[in-house]
Amino acid sequence: MTDKISYSDLGAADPTTEPFWQACAKGRLTVQHCKTCGTHQFYPRPFCLTCEATSLEWVDVTGAGTIYSLATMRMPVTPELPPPYLLAVVELDEGPRLLTNIVAQTASIGDRVGVKWRQREGGLPPLPVFAPAGA
Repeated sequence: MTDKISYSDLGAADPTTEPFWQACAKGRLTVQHCKTCGTHQFYPRPFCLTCEATSLEWVDVTGAGTIYSLATMRMPVTPELPPPYLLAVVELDEGPRLLTNIVAQTASIGDRVGVKWRQREGGLPPLPVFAPAGA
């Protein structure tokens, strides 16, 4: 018996994203890092987008970043996220950009943010969301 949950069995991951979800379950934000060229990347892929090497490893990142793009969403997509809510592309300090929810009433492009975790039901790992720095 193992204590490692396979999120792919729950429909939350595939083999390429499984390490990301395993880290989320432990409250850690991770991205891929290329050991050949040093680039960090997200969304997970089987090769580096910069140099096409396959020497990728998963590394923890600080969870700090800057809002790169921002929109107020007014359509409901899930009961856990009632509108209006902020949808953003956050550029992590390590370089990759993530599409995420900003947990705040207001925010602006260029604002500094930090990772927070939204708990989910059904044994699924928490989702990384972002809040204004210092919140």
